[in-house]
Amino acid sequence: MRSKVKYIFVTGGVMSSVGKGVATASLGFLLKQRGYKVTAVKYEGYLNIDAGTINPIEHGDPFLCEDGTEADMDLGTYERFLAQNMNEPNFYTFGKIFSEVLKKERNMYYQGDDVEPIPHVRDEIIREIIDAGEKDKAEIVFTELGGTVGEPTNSMNSIYYEAIRKMKMLYPGSVLHMHVGYIIFPKHLGEPKTKPVQISIRLLMSHGIMPDFLIVRGSEYIDSRRKELLARFSDLDTKHTIGAPDVDNIYKVPLLFHEQKFDDTVIADLGLKVKPLDEKKLKHTLSFLDEKPKGEINLAIAGKYFKTGSHEMADSYFALIESIKHASWKSKIKVNLHYINTEDIEKTGTKLLEGSNAIIVPIGWGNRGVEGKISAIQYARINKIPYLGLCYGMQLASVEFARHVVGLKDANTEEVNPNAKHKIIHSIPFNKKYQTIKGNGVSMRLGAFDCVIKKGTKIWDIYQKYGQWKNNKKPGIVSERHRHRFEFNNEYRKMLEEKGLIISGTSPDNFFVEAIELPSKIHPFFIATQAHPEYKSTPWKPHGMFIELLEKAFELKK
Repeated sequence: MRSKVKYIFVTGGVMSSVGKGVATASLGFLLKQRGYKVTAVKYEGYLNIDAGTINPIEHGDPFLCEDGTEADMDLGTYERFLAQNMNEPNFYTFGKIFSEVLKKERNMYYQGDDVEPIPHVRDEIIREIIDAGEKDKAEIVFTELGGTVGEPTNSMNSIYYEAIRKMKMLYPGSVLHMHVGYIIFPKHLGEPKTKPVQISIRLLMSHGIMPDFLIVRGSEYIDSRRKELLARFSDLDTKHTIGAPDVDNIYKVPLLFHEQKFDDTVIADLGLKVKPLDEKKLKHTLSFLDEKPKGEINLAIAGKYFKTGSHEMADSYFALIESIKHASWKSKIKVNLHYINTEDIEKTGTKLLEGSNAIIVPIGWGNRGVEGKISAIQYARINKIPYLGLCYGMQLASVEFARHVVGLKDANTEEVNPNAKHKIIHSIPFNKKYQTIKGNGVSMRLGAFDCVIKKGTKIWDIYQKYGQWKNNKKPGIVSERHRHRFEFNNEYRKMLEEKGLIISGTSPDNFFVEAIELPSKIHPFFIATQAHPEYKSTPWKPHGMFIELLEKAFELKK
């Protein structure tokens, strides 16, 4: 039967990180601009229940959703492009799916059936996709499959491919398959090579799926000859073969797609009622792409998740880097990012931070590189360099202040030294009002929590200036996402405040310390938050904390 809801499936070939998420979000953005209700679902092939326990060096920065779901970073791309929240029903892993199927089997849901990958796991996937569309009241549901077709370490993906193949049979005329492949441009040959993409299409066809669209990635734009070659190989005409070369800003991709009438062709193929695109509105929405910078600064991110072998990977802090870009476009300040490995600071000292106009210490876990982070925070405090601490960056700023200002030399976090005399950051007994259990009794605060901001503080001024209160008609309460286990130890609140630390944000019941800062007479810009403002930033609404950090750094540099 022809479904009222339309389904678009996005697969990838040749290499991982080929750009499926950006392609999905960009086409979804165009269709939403035209007035269609869209949503997106991401499926990953690993057996972890969610992305929260995966080392970010392995799989990039887990994206934290409003409801506390720790998801793949592509959900952040969906949120930023579509300007709508993604939550638990928008993200699945094999571990999560199998867990649900096995739970149903134990409860006799299958009434004695021999439970197998096909049909039971396959049908569970189909149910999830349909439910996600119903939850978001969507007219068009995008579903992206993680990994690449044919990869041997992801063989269980075949169940995903079987599910999306079956969907086309169930809903003919309402399902489209899009395949994103990467063309290689070997410099020594002087021409692009299409064989890897041809092979990936052949592998996709082995699952019984013929792509309706081919999105061709590459360092350069695909020429007409190769476009025709690939179209012929996959039985597509050239208007169903979409060029997607590298761009200097991913928010240019929707324009690139629209120039090729990608959205028009999709609308026609799905038999949707045509809703015209307001070109003037689109141009205004993406006007930030044309802004010229008024100057530049050097910003150091002092973290420990940059090294991967002999290479450097920024994806470990993807949401943070994106939020800095958003603030850069808004403030018209070009940001030269410097990724500083805090283990290197421990070895060679803070000279690595010289020339920095601003410093951020982001999220982190465990004791590796912690002393380097504390040194970076001390360097920012003493040298009056604008500083922003996020999550661990707030906890360690409290430890640094306790050590070097209050004089508690043994000050530490329980996570690093459970035997420290002065545990400024410690664990608390589990309370279901605040926390989620994450296996073996490990409790965490996950998702959005309210915070009361103290009037007269820098943080109050930021939220007031940018109208980012939970309710702008009633200033004083903000809602930000959290992802951490350990908390500020209330036994030390008075001691640190007496020495000049300002506790500028607390939970509504005053139990949790949520934000700290130093007064202007001591430091021009030193603020830190237990929350993650980076997960709520978009190009159209950058978070005020990042804008003000850049503005202050630029002002002091001048």
